[in-house]
Amino acid sequence: MNQPGEYTELLSLLRAKSVARVKDGYDFVVKKIPDSDNEGELDPRVLSVQQQQQSKASAEEREPESADLGAFEKLALRMRSGMLGSGSKDITRTDIVQSKLSINGTNGSIPIRIYRPGNRQQLPAIVFFHGGAFVGGTVDGMENACKALSEKAGAVVVSVDYRLAPEHPFPAGFVDCLDAVYWTWRSAEQLGVNANQITVAGDSAGANFAAACALKDKESGTEVIKYQALIYPVVNNAEAVTDDFSWSIEEYVINRHHEFIMPGLQEIKGNLEVIRQVYARNLDASIPYISPLLAEQLDGLPEALILTAEYDYLRLEAEAYARKLSRYGVKTRLIQYNGTNHGFLDKLGLYPQAEDCLDEIAEGIRKYFELN
Repeated sequence: MNQPGEYTELLSLLRAKSVARVKDGYDFVVKKIPDSDNEGELDPRVLSVQQQQQSKASAEEREPESADLGAFEKLALRMRSGMLGSGSKDITRTDIVQSKLSINGTNGSIPIRIYRPGNRQQLPAIVFFHGGAFVGGTVDGMENACKALSEKAGAVVVSVDYRLAPEHPFPAGFVDCLDAVYWTWRSAEQLGVNANQITVAGDSAGANFAAACALKDKESGTEVIKYQALIYPVVNNAEAVTDDFSWSIEEYVINRHHEFIMPGLQEIKGNLEVIRQVYARNLDASIPYISPLLAEQLDGLPEALILTAEYDYLRLEAEAYARKLSRYGVKTRLIQYNGTNHGFLDKLGLYPQAEDCLDEIAEGIRKYFELN
């Protein structure tokens, strides 16, 4: 466990040991393991957590008994049960005002959580969607992250408790998220936010919703979303090979810790098959609102900040999305956290990369909206 002084030092080192360059038209930043100069291995804190989890269910237990939908639904519910509790910490230093509300959506009420830093008005708004492979995750699990983001960005954060598959397949959750965005825009005065400063953000499946909402908002001509922050997003649920994307293990530098890295990559790949079966259901997973990478046109989308983990199966599709966004003229910045794996935000307060990720989002929002 990190001591306070050690954790602060790790944060400083992480920020100092970043390397930036232009890659395929977008700004690419690599943040190295703060207390190691070795390449191709897990961060010591990530390794420690992986070692503790080694005794959990094997890959064989994840396989459905048969290929029918019922078997995949059972697997999805098993995945959901394994997502309870994120292990994050409250890192805020000031009082963040929290409230719970249910808003009217297209298909019924949508529970939301609102986090605000004091009573200031005309603040930027961040509509946040939690991750969980479209079948799990909770607003509770992202509460500490949302509080920290509210504090760091000086923003009102609206966290959305959208409906989950398999009970509610696409487009249920997507519609809930989009409804929450437009509710935030319409309720700007009530919330004390600037209606022209709305960001969408999320992690994993939540980042998919954020990207899809930005896409739909642009295509509808409403354009209320001005900035998007995508944390290890899933943007190619179809796993389609495109001009921008094909997955290869050769793109991963693995010098040590194979026994922990490879199962993590394989787990996320397995999740994608479950997602196609229980979230996309009978629909084509290449629909852009399910797989934003496969949208024909990306021009006119809001500026994007994409944050990835080095040892995440989704890293390559996130890079492909950055590449395609850039090609269509969308200003894009991608930050890769070396030595980390999918879901690192869940370890806020333990992994310095998790807090740095929120710092980068807050900085991106402040810079884009020219805030002090």
